Amino acid sequence: MDFDDAFANAAYIPDGDLYPERWLQAAQVFRDKTECVLDIAYGDTERQKLDLFFPQGTPKGLVVFVHGGYWLRFDKNYWSHFAAGPLAHGWAVAMPGYDLCPAVSITQIGQQIAKAITLAAARVEGPIRLAGHSAGGQLVARISNLPDKSDWQSRLEKIMPISPVADLAPMMHTKMNRDLAITDEEALRESPIHQQPPNVPVSIWVGGDERPVFLEQAEQLAQAWGSEKVILEGRHHFDVLDGLKESDSKLTADLCL
Repeated sequence: MDFDDAFANAAYIPDGDLYPERWLQAAQVFRDKTECVLDIAYGDTERQKLDLFFPQGTPKGLVVFVHGGYWLRFDKNYWSHFAAGPLAHGWAVAMPGYDLCPAVSITQIGQQIAKAITLAAARVEGPIRLAGHSAGGQLVARISNLPDKSDWQSRLEKIMPISPVADLAPMMHTKMNRDLAITDEEALRESPIHQQPPNVPVSIWVGGDERPVFLEQAEQLAQAWGSEKVILEGRHHFDVLDGLKESDSKLTADLCL
């Protein structure tokens, strides 16, 4: 198998290279019109900051959305508009940034996300639900098994990995691993498919038009954890998230209701 091709998303999506700029522009428009606190530092580096978005009235709880980008690209500023659906249902939404490989390892990124959730949870009361896309799906799935027993973990109510990288081993055979530097040990430790399932509900979402490797990894995680898997027909790796922008989508309903 050509693993570089297997994980190449933009090349198989019409106008795939245009999506990041569209996300960035839409996210800025959303931040300008939404009640939020931006760039809350949770760590020592410039990227260890989170944005916190607030609904009208007292929040029902906290949704944390962790972005993807193969742990190599993007930041929190691309995704703000995907908070719209949860906000419409009364949830506050935290969107953390994090340091990228090769400056840090995937293991260290997971530790940063745990710190970000700890800070956000201290600011918003109530239950916590986690959603993450692609590499972010790996991060929110893995975080349920981190040894750190923070107070927020007792409030965790649901986990939603969206098109997750659930097994890191194939990534070791891509050119990306020059920067990811995944070892056999890290692949075993950080791959959700090798972890015990969490004691909260998990729903795994994936687009029907995704690259086969993402459909396979979603299935592997569903089998390993005995979790629900939902295929969004007609959606690819980039527009599979679009439901989070809508209050009445199935994706938002599953996360928020």
